[in-house]
Amino acid sequence: MDHLLSQLRAAAEPTRLRLLALCARGAFCVSDLCDVLGQSQPRLSRHLKLLVDAGLLARLPEGVNVYFQVPSEAELVHTLLARLPEDDQVLAADRRQAVRLAAERAREASAAFRRDGADWDEMRALGLPAGEIETAMAQLLPPLIPALLDIGTGTGRLLELAASRCQRALGVDASRDMLALARARLAERGLAARCAVRQADMYRLPLPDADFDVVAMQMVLHYAEDPAAAIAEAARVLRPNGLLLVVDLSAHERAELLAKNAHRWPGFDDAAMHGWLGAAGCAAGQPVSVPGALTVRIWPARRVPGMAATAAPALTF
Repeated sequence: MDHLLSQLRAAAEPTRLRLLALCARGAFCVSDLCDVLGQSQPRLSRHLKLLVDAGLLARLPEGVNVYFQVPSEAELVHTLLARLPEDDQVLAADRRQAVRLAAERAREASAAFRRDGADWDEMRALGLPAGEIETAMAQLLPPLIPALLDIGTGTGRLLELAASRCQRALGVDASRDMLALARARLAERGLAARCAVRQADMYRLPLPDADFDVVAMQMVLHYAEDPAAAIAEAARVLRPNGLLLVVDLSAHERAELLAKNAHRWPGFDDAAMHGWLGAAGCAAGQPVSVPGALTVRIWPARRVPGMAATAAPALTF
């Protein structure tokens, strides 16, 4: 009884419940947990020690880092987590941050990123025909764009390509390192005056409603924990009749990409994408396919004033 009571006392605290919920999904080091929860290392270290001492977390040394994970024998943790509501906003935000962090770590660890630096982007890392994809996107963009937003801008390649058409262009990304490369790229090309980048979460863009004429989401949704929410947020900042371009992998069976490249989804089909776009108040246009090692699909849509939003379809794999 004493052991059970000590475990219950250790778990009965909001931050520690969040830690257990995260570490039940995988192993995290302290710096990762600080990033996800937005708390200081000394504070989280104290919480982690209590959970480890109670047997609710396992401490896993790996080189200079130490990772924490819920051990398989910690049945109480799984019982407690099963009682937590799936739609809890704090836990959902933690999950999205953890997915984003995993994707960011995968990009930063990529051999292509280390080798090519500012010329790295995921399309080339996956062996996709970047030139053909860029051409297809350019054909869908209007000749004059008062304001463009690129969500998941990476190294800022789309900003560079569209700069001559834009009066104002903004790229957002979760990765500080990617943004540093994007700033360097734009400065080198003399584009910093009308093209800017900033760090932002694609689920909570620090931008006003209806502020952009074109919003692009290029190769980001397969990392998303909640694609429907990401599309809805993109539509929120789009002006009436504005253009939304979603560029991502078509549905595929390359399961190894989920583990190796931290992809959350193995591509998307038209039915799911059109459902999400409709739920966000956008009318989908005719998709464009670009064949390659993996087929890339471009889904254009227009923000329709007064269009009734519908329930976003669920997608599971």
